[in-house]
Amino acid sequence: MNKKYERYINYIVNDLETPYFKNMGENYGLSEKEYKTVISKLFNQPISVQLSFENPLAESNKVYNKNGKPIYYEDSDGYWVKREYDTNGNEIYFEDSNGDWIKREYDTNGNIIYREDSNGLIIDNR
Repeated sequence: MNKKYERYINYIVNDLETPYFKNMGENYGLSEKEYKTVISKLFNQPISVQLSFENPLAESNKVYNKNGKPIYYEDSDGYWVKREYDTNGNEIYFEDSNGDWIKREYDTNGNIIYREDSNGLIIDNR
């Protein structure tokens, strides 16, 4: 990747807001071939992207981490979901475009020891 193009991609990564796929196309004119480069830099990890056009009324895009876990989903209506995982593959963060979120912590056996959500529910077994 030449330096000028790399600076442009980095600018997009730093400026991009959700819904990512919609904004990459509409705001920056990126082609679908460029989506993976931007999303990989955005999530700062190797990813795979699945573009799904099975039902034109429910177009969606999904991003998976290197372990095959979903880290981002977006549909054509602008609804999106983000997920983060710890090194053991446990989901530690969930957020969606409705403003709902959940944070979790796990012990070494994979049991949830802390949970907090956007509704104000906190469960602390640490």
